[in-house]
Amino acid sequence: MSDFELNIGQHSEAGRKRENQDSFGIVIPEEPEITYKGIAAVVADGVSGCEDGKVASESCVKSLLMDYYATPDSWSVKRSVEKVLLATNRWLYGQGSQPGTLASTLSALVAKSNTAHLFHVGDSRIYRLRGGRLEQLTQDHSWGGGESQYLSRAMGIDLRLDIDYRAVPLEAGDLFVFTTDGVHEYVSAEAIVETLERHDDLSRAAYELVRQAYDAGSPDNLTCQIVHFARLPTPSEQEVLLKLAELPFPPLLEAGMKVDGYRIVREISASKRVQIYLAVDEESGEKVVLKTPSPNFEDDPIYIDLFSHEEWVGSRIQSPHVMKVFKPRRKRSFLYLVSEYIEGETLRQWMDEHPQRDFQQVRGLVDQMAKGLTAFHRLEMLHQDLKPDNVMIDPDGIVKLIDFGSVKIAGLEEISSPLERIQLLGTKHYAAPEYFLGYAGTHRSDQFSLAVIAYELLTGRLPYGEKYGEGNVTKVKYTSARRWNPDIPVWMDRALEKALSIDPEKRYDTLSEFVHDLEKPNPNFLQKDRQPLIERDPVAFWRAVALVSLAANALLLLRWLL
Repeated sequence: MSDFELNIGQHSEAGRKRENQDSFGIVIPEEPEITYKGIAAVVADGVSGCEDGKVASESCVKSLLMDYYATPDSWSVKRSVEKVLLATNRWLYGQGSQPGTLASTLSALVAKSNTAHLFHVGDSRIYRLRGGRLEQLTQDHSWGGGESQYLSRAMGIDLRLDIDYRAVPLEAGDLFVFTTDGVHEYVSAEAIVETLERHDDLSRAAYELVRQAYDAGSPDNLTCQIVHFARLPTPSEQEVLLKLAELPFPPLLEAGMKVDGYRIVREISASKRVQIYLAVDEESGEKVVLKTPSPNFEDDPIYIDLFSHEEWVGSRIQSPHVMKVFKPRRKRSFLYLVSEYIEGETLRQWMDEHPQRDFQQVRGLVDQMAKGLTAFHRLEMLHQDLKPDNVMIDPDGIVKLIDFGSVKIAGLEEISSPLERIQLLGTKHYAAPEYFLGYAGTHRSDQFSLAVIAYELLTGRLPYGEKYGEGNVTKVKYTSARRWNPDIPVWMDRALEKALSIDPEKRYDTLSEFVHDLEKPNPNFLQKDRQPLIERDPVAFWRAVALVSLAANALLLLRWLL
C-alpha cells in the first residue's frame, strides 16, 4: 500500500534576541499510527513579555506531537487535537506566577490520508504553495502593527480557548510553509515563492528565508519549517483487496472440530451473513464465541472490510456493558473473530418471557444500555443497530451490547479508501428517521433507538407503529405511551416523546439526561398539558365525540317522543 513521501526543511534562530523562544517539530510515525493518526507538524512562538516564552512554546509543541498520538484511534483528528490543545491551554494558564503569563502562539497541521487538518491560535502562519501560487491558510489573531502589534488570541492567556480549524484536501506536490511572525512580517509572499522554487533542498530554502527576514531588519526570533508532500497514501483497489484476502474464509464448522487452538462445542446461531459458534480455548479452558463470515460473501471486499472492523471496534471498547472482543492470541489460519461467551438470553427473549414488566426493571435495563452506548460515544463511535436482539442479559442481570457490524467510527471515516463505504441502517423499527432521509447519524440517533426499546418495554408496542420506515418518516405522529399503559406517568411519557422526536435536534443532548428523566420527574413535564386531546390520543378524542353525539341524538329522540 502506498505511503506518504515527504521532504522536510527546517531552520530556527534567535535572531537579534538573546534567547530563541520559538519551537517547532514534526512527527512521522510508523504503521499503524500513520494510517490511523497521520503526520503532525507544528510551529509555536512564545509570547514576548511573558514569564518564559520558551517553556510555553515548547510545551505547546511537545504536548501536541506526543499527546495527539495517545488519543483513541477511533476519534476524529479534530476532536483529538482540540482535546490536547484545551488541556495544554489549561496547564499553561495555571503555571505562571499569575494566570495568563505563560503564553504562546500555535499553528499545526495533521495530514491524515488525503486531508490536511489545520489548527491555529495566534499570529504564526501556515502557507500552502500549489501550482506556483502561495496561499495563507491561517488568519492572524492580532491587531495594531509594528512595535504596537498585540495578540488578540494565544495559548495560555485565558481559560477559554477559541481554536481556528479547517480541513483542506491534500494533493501530491503540496508544499506547506510554517513561519513565526519574525519571518513573515519581513519577507514578502513573492520572495517566499521565489526562494522555494529556486531550491530543491528545503533546509537550504528555510535557512534563506530566515536570513532574508534578518537582513530586512526583523528584531524577533526567526523560524521556518517546510513540509513537501511528494506522494500521498492512495491505495489501489487491488492493494486493498490483497490485504483483505490475507486470511481465507473458514469452512462451516461442526462440534468437535479444532481451529487454531479453539475446539468447537456447538453452533449458537447462523444467518445469511455470519455463523456464531460456542468454542473452548484449549490453552486456557475458557469458553469463547467464534464469529465467522458467511461463505456467500467470500468475494465481497466491502463485506470483508466491515467484518474486520468488528474486531477493531470490540477490542478497543472497555465497558462492563459491551461485549468483549479479544485480539488474536495465536496466529490465525482463517478469518474469524473471538469474543467473550455471555451466558444468558437476548433482551428479545427476556421480553417474551416477562410480558409484565415494572417501571424499575425497565429503568434498570435502559440505564445499562445507555452506559454501553456511552462507551461507544466516548470513542466517537455510533452503534447504529441497537435493538432487543443485539442486547444480552446474563444470569446476574448484567446487560451487554453485542454485534458491531454497523458501527460507524469517526477516525476511520477520515481515511480514504477505493472501496465504497456503505452505511448499514440497522433494523427498520429501531433506526432513527434521519437514516431514512439520507443524513448521517449522530449520538442522538442511538438515543432514538434506545428510546424505541424503552417504549416497547413499557407498552409492548412501537411508538410509530409497525409500518414506520415504509413511507415518509417526517409525517409520522408519536402515539402516547399512556394509550397502551395508563399507569405510565405523564412526565415519563414526555421523556419518551422527547427522545423519540423526529427532529434529532429536539432530542436530549446526552443519554444521561434521558435516563434521568425516566427516573425522576422533569419539572418542565409536570406543567398542565395544553396539547389538544385529538393530538395526544386520537382514539379517545373520537370516542368522546361519538359518545357526545350519541347523547345528543338520544336527547333529541326523547324530546320528539314527548
